[in-house]
Amino acid sequence: MIAPINIAPPQLGVLGTGRMGVRLASMFARAGRTVILGSRTADRAVAIADELGIPTLSGGSYADAMRAQAILPAVFMRDGLFDQLEPFEANLDDKLVIDISNPFNDDYSDFLTPWDSSGAEELQKRFPRARIVGAFKNVFWEVFDAPDFAGVVSDVLVVGDDDEAKLQFSKLSQDTPFRYLDAGGLKNARTVERLTMITGALGRSLGTYPRMNWRLLG
Repeated sequence: MIAPINIAPPQLGVLGTGRMGVRLASMFARAGRTVILGSRTADRAVAIADELGIPTLSGGSYADAMRAQAILPAVFMRDGLFDQLEPFEANLDDKLVIDISNPFNDDYSDFLTPWDSSGAEELQKRFPRARIVGAFKNVFWEVFDAPDFAGVVSDVLVVGDDDEAKLQFSKLSQDTPFRYLDAGGLKNARTVERLTMITGALGRSLGTYPRMNWRLLG
């Protein structure tokens, strides 16, 4: 399990106002983090932040969010994640970038990445000076609305090759309603991403999708 550390948490910029972006921005802001929710249409993000009414959450443009100390893009690879980030490549230098996306194709039947890679690894290749940490890939959006499972806290699997970036992420995630497990290096995102596809299929067959998550027992 990732232990908390005594450094100041970074300001967080979230790119995207879809179901994951808004939920994650809200979760971090409610935990006391300063969060900028960014949209391609700044007025949309401002309206969402105003409606949520969380003191540490503000809305703005992608450019506003990219000025934060840590970046969380809530955009699928299939929807142009790399293209959205490319104009801001210089803003990513030496910054923590939290990769939450799974590289699903349009009908969720397969991945856009080969078996010997992952979305997180491809993001690191495309932006080599960013400090990529994969997290929340195994968590479906409805879990953020009610993260407690009858008193049980579920797990977020965290992957990355940069230990300092993982420590930054640990500080950022303090007081959020999950248990964070260090799942090893960035290449382990391959397993986490595929685990998420299997979880989705199981959840649909059992009638629990999308409010479901994993808890490692032992």
